[in-house]
Amino acid sequence: MRIERNYSLLKHNTFGLDVKTKYFVEYETEADLQKLLCDEFFFSQRFWHIGQGSNLLFLGDFDGIIVHSAIRGIEKIKEDEHSVWLKVGAGNDWDSLVAYCVENGWGGLENLSLIPGEAGASAVQNIGAYGAEVSECIEEVHAYSLETGEKRIFSNAECDYSYRTGFFKKPENRGKYYIVHVVFKLLKQAEFRLDYGNIREYLAGKPISLQTVREAVIAIRKSKLPDPKETGNAGSFFVNPYVSPEHFQQLKKQYPDIPYYPVNETRVKIPAAWLIEQCGWKGKSAGGAAVHEKHALVIINQNRATGQEIASLAEEICKTVKEKFNIELQPEVNYI
Repeated sequence: MRIERNYSLLKHNTFGLDVKTKYFVEYETEADLQKLLCDEFFFSQRFWHIGQGSNLLFLGDFDGIIVHSAIRGIEKIKEDEHSVWLKVGAGNDWDSLVAYCVENGWGGLENLSLIPGEAGASAVQNIGAYGAEVSECIEEVHAYSLETGEKRIFSNAECDYSYRTGFFKKPENRGKYYIVHVVFKLLKQAEFRLDYGNIREYLAGKPISLQTVREAVIAIRKSKLPDPKETGNAGSFFVNPYVSPEHFQQLKKQYPDIPYYPVNETRVKIPAAWLIEQCGWKGKSAGGAAVHEKHALVIINQNRATGQEIASLAEEICKTVKEKFNIELQPEVNYI
């Protein structure tokens, strides 16, 4: 088990904030995690488990213990005529996992290419993009309870997934389980999703395969979203909000071209990026933080921003969207 003191988290958050943590602990095995969960000193401190830090905003130095999983590896545990099941370590890099599946001809994750983060975090966040959500491929989540120290295997149904959330992300469960492995069920015969965004347009005249779909998603993401290695950001800062059909009809009268996605009889999803852009925030800066010039849903560390500056900009965005549309935006990132 790796233990560091006064450790810089610069490489552990995609906003590129040079904040420090009092202690940094990284475990490589389930046995190490079990030892940690029996340690009195650990529970006497403030602590937070991270992946690659792609959904975190540190508001300052962390006076406690930052925990990270280095449990990696990909194991095929089951196979039949139609599917394969992979047991994946929580510390595996997400996009490397997607690339591995595509190379082996296993479908289901290709639309989620180039999303930053790790496999364990994908199961917490229920990451999604271009018409796909990771929960559609998750069979099981293996996790340890911080309260009992015992291991529990969650079925997909027990994970209670919905748009950008699930059991592990709900306030009453947040931080109470540490994920060690995720079991993914993938298809030998891919079911392509091409009608979200401009994937089909990008593929015009090209053969459709797992590899070309992955290449299309990567190209589209790179054209719209900044690379965190070059410009600090956490991807989509806000969750796309839902409104009632009545609220939507009121907006439709005032803004005939408003984009929307019907969810069910009681909810309509409105793109947060459109709302933010309509409020004039696209490309605007405040302090060292700014709204990305190509994608209004992305807040960037433009000029050595502090976490507080990024949070203040997000707060102003929420305020103007609420005033203009009577819609409350919710951050997708966690403030720490």
